[in-house]
Formats: sequence, C-alpha cells, structure tokens
Amino acid sequence: MSDQVALAAEERRTRLLASAAVTLGRLDDVLAPLGALFAAHGHELYLVGGSVRDAVLGRLGTDLDFTTDARPEQVLEIVRGWADHLWDTGGLAFGTVSAAKASQQVEITTFRSDSYDRVSRHPEVTFGDSLEGDLVRRDFTVNAMAVRIAADGSLEFVDPLGGMDALLAGVLDTPAAPEDSFTDDPLRMLRAARFVSQLGFELAPRVRTAIVAMADEIDRITAERVRTELDKLIAGAHPIDGIDVMCETGLAERVLPEVPAMKLEIDEHHQHKDVYWHSLTVLQQAIDLEDGDPDLVLRWAALLHDIGKPDTKRNEPGGGVSFHHHEVVGAKMVRKRMRALKYPKQFTEDVARLVFLHLRFHGYGKGQWTDSAVRRYVTDADDLLPRLHKLVRADCTTRNKRRAATLRATYDDLEARIERLREQEDLARVRPDLDGNAIMELLDLRPGPDVGRAWNFLKELRLDRGPLTRDEAEAALLEWWKSQQQA
Repeated sequence: MSDQVALAAEERRTRLLASAAVTLGRLDDVLAPLGALFAAHGHELYLVGGSVRDAVLGRLGTDLDFTTDARPEQVLEIVRGWADHLWDTGGLAFGTVSAAKASQQVEITTFRSDSYDRVSRHPEVTFGDSLEGDLVRRDFTVNAMAVRIAADGSLEFVDPLGGMDALLAGVLDTPAAPEDSFTDDPLRMLRAARFVSQLGFELAPRVRTAIVAMADEIDRITAERVRTELDKLIAGAHPIDGIDVMCETGLAERVLPEVPAMKLEIDEHHQHKDVYWHSLTVLQQAIDLEDGDPDLVLRWAALLHDIGKPDTKRNEPGGGVSFHHHEVVGAKMVRKRMRALKYPKQFTEDVARLVFLHLRFHGYGKGQWTDSAVRRYVTDADDLLPRLHKLVRADCTTRNKRRAATLRATYDDLEARIERLREQEDLARVRPDLDGNAIMELLDLRPGPDVGRAWNFLKELRLDRGPLTRDEAEAALLEWWKSQQQA
C-alpha cells in the first residue's frame, strides 16, 4: 500500500470513528447511565456487534446490543430499576437480558465462549471471562468490534480482530478460520450472502472458498431460519449481489435451486446472457419502482417470475426458443418452494398469483382488449394490482429503445383504461348484481350448490357486461336458470 493510499485509509478511519462518536453521543442519555450502573457494581459494559458496525456506517437503528462480564442474574439486578421494561423471550438461558429504555431496545449478553456439537447449530452455552474471547466467536470481523462504556460515560473503541480494516476494505471475513466458523454454525454462510446484500461488501477469498466447499452443510439449518435470512437478503440494498453470491458458491442449489437453474436457459429474445440475469435485472427494475420500504412480495415475484422457463423450454424451427405456459408452471413451482421454506400461506399465494399473471398483459396487443377483459385483469389481480403494474413494467428489459417505449406506452394505455372504468363502476369489488338471498328468493331455492352456481353466473355476467340494473340481472338469471332446467 502506498503512503498516499495508507493516508487516505487512515483519514477515512478517523472520519468514520468521529461520525460514530457523534451518533453514539446522541444516545448519551441511555449509554452513560447504563455504563455508570455496571461500573458501580464492578462490571464492564461494551456496546458490540452490529450496533458498533452500524454506528460506524451511520445507520444505527433503535436496537442496541451489549456484552458484559456480569452473569445474567447480576445483569437483571443491575438494570431492573433503570429499564422501562424487562422481559424474557427465552434468552436468559443463553445469557441475554432484554429491556427497553426510552425508544431503544436493549439486549445485554454475558461474555460467551460457546462450543458446538457440529451436528445441529445449537451451542452448548458457556459463559466467558474476556471480551476478546467473546468477540472471536462472532460471525464476521465487522461484527466483532466493541465500544467500552466507561463509568463517566466516555467511549473507547475496541477492535482486537481488525474489524475496522475489514469495514474500510468492504470485506467480509471471519474472526477464526471460516471452516471452523461455518462448521459450528452453517447459517453463517447464508448470513455472509445476506451481509453482501445489506452492506455491499465482498467475501474474503478464504470465506468464499470455504462456502463453496461446505455449502451442503446448510442442510442442517431449519427452513424457518433459512427463510428469515433469505427475506433479509432480498430486502437489502444490494440483493442482486447477495443472490449471485448464493448461486456462485452453491448455497442457492441447497435452499433455492430454481434460481441457479435459470442460468441454463437463454431467453427467447436473445437479449440477455440467460434467463437468470434477465430475472435479476427485472428484480432491480422492480426495486426501482418501489414507493418506500422494501416490498418483499414484489421482490420475490420479480426474482421468481420466470422459474418455469427451464421446464417449458422448447427449441423451435430456425433456432428460436419458446417457453409456452411458463407462468402456469412457475406459479406451481413458487408454491412448492415457498411451502418448503415455511412461508405463510397468504404470502405464498400472493407471490404465486403475480407470477401467474405477469404475462397476461402481453395479450393486450395494441389495446384490443374488451372492457370485459380489462375487468377480468383487475379482478384476477385484486389487491395485487399495484404490484402487478410494477412487475409488468419491470419485466421489460429489452435493449431496443423503440420496443421498450412501445411497451411502456401500451401499458400506460391499459392503466388509463382501468382508471376510466374505475370512474364508471366499482372495479375494486366486482360482485354479482344480486346477492345470495335475492337469488334464492327469485329462483325459489334453498341454500346449496345451485345458489353458488347462480352466483358465479351473475359474477361472470357482471365481468362481461359491467353493472346491470336489478331488472336486467333478474331477467338474465331467470333465462339462465331456465336453460339449466332444460339441460
């Protein structure tokens, strides 16, 4: 490293530490009294882990993590009169006391020096006696920095494992040998991909090598824990990078195999290296269309919208490729994968429905759809319509500017037609013009399947013709019922 580069790195280090000091200074009403309390009882207290990392990066939230040499029972006694609230979520057995003070959520954990059975990911909890021993057991060096909270409220940065150097370099490395770290807890491999997404960092070469060699160890982790990490990854600021790390290291083959499978398929327009990169582009464009916080349903639908293509690929005469009905196959694959990952039923159905509907717009042509077809588009999308708008627009990745402009203009026209119909009728809730009671009274029916069939007939009629007067609805229903009786 040249003197100039070294000087620039040192200046950035100084700048980041000064910024962190300012950030933590705003929490002086929490940190100073807490540090004084622990000191008065003869114990040390350190802010640690992600709290320090995020303070340095200027992104500290309302969750504060501390570590201390005090045992859990002692921690409880120290903070009992200080905290606004104390609760036990099962962490006490692992040395963690949870509390709230003002707007801050606080977790205070006794120094740990755990050992793992290397079969499950559950450690045998062992309390430690030193900060260094606690830090070396953490997942990555950028999460192994600490800030000592002194009795007078002063702050001392502690970094025995080079976490700041890794942060400055934008590198994720493990405090100990990555093979040992990942054998102890394979979830850390997936957390590495997640931090790539959240922080924009790169994996240290030895970390990448270890993940490639040990990817199958992720099978020891429960589906629920995998799902949590995947959601955090896809909600990150750089999810494309995180997903690509999963695919390049073999992790995705174990937890989300449908995504790397798309690397084998060339898209039918030959505009992308493969369907995989097309899907990542769609994901990024969907993110660019978000209105605020990360929309997990939209992001998952964008990533998975084409996973049905490998199973529907057909080589056409002349060298072309087609993927007929890949949206139908893809929706089924989404349901299967998300059920395996223990996603909630409604979340799974929302993502699958978006995947199923993402091609519907392409039948719109140059606006040839009837009003009935527009109503069905809105009704089938239901409350997912705003997301469907974004997904369809994001799915336009052509490099042909004229074609891209035409697609945007056509979808603009469809949205305008939807709004015009919405002004004329209640598109948000397309229901039959007669309810069940009216149907039974008109047709002299008792509750049963015939009422449901009649209700469905009226709903289809409503979609085709729009709102009807009561007389029109009753006349149509009677005519339909007569044909059913004759049949």
